[in-house]
Amino acid sequence: MNLVDPALAGLFANAFLAATILPVASEPLALALLAAGRDPWIVWAVASLGNSSGAVVGWWLGRFAARYREHPRFPVGPRELARAEAWFARFGRPALLLSWLPLVGDALTVVAGILRTPLLPFLVLVGLGKATRYAAILLPAAGWLGSPA
Repeated sequence: MNLVDPALAGLFANAFLAATILPVASEPLALALLAAGRDPWIVWAVASLGNSSGAVVGWWLGRFAARYREHPRFPVGPRELARAEAWFARFGRPALLLSWLPLVGDALTVVAGILRTPLLPFLVLVGLGKATRYAAILLPAAGWLGSPA
């Protein structure tokens, strides 16, 4: 008996990587799974969990690798980092609700780590933002595809 569904494991990994600075998009795979008849709620949960888990990588990098932020291989560029720091200074922790945004969102997770945002509030806000985004994409698509949402 196979306890791990390869398609869902792939979606988790894809969504995880999409939350890092790697140029990966998780939406096409999630939508393909819907089109293949997968349960929209399961696809939503796996994508949301994978993407939120991947954001912890940015938080960890900020928290434990901040001293290397000027290094050329630091995962967020100085411009994106400065922009995210400005958002974070202006809006505080609720800015993490926007962690799903391309480029800025990745930088926000790093800034949250640099600024020592505790992990639990980080996970709640990032998870809420990412889950809402996936719901906004997947649930209408499930309706169009005739999946039971």
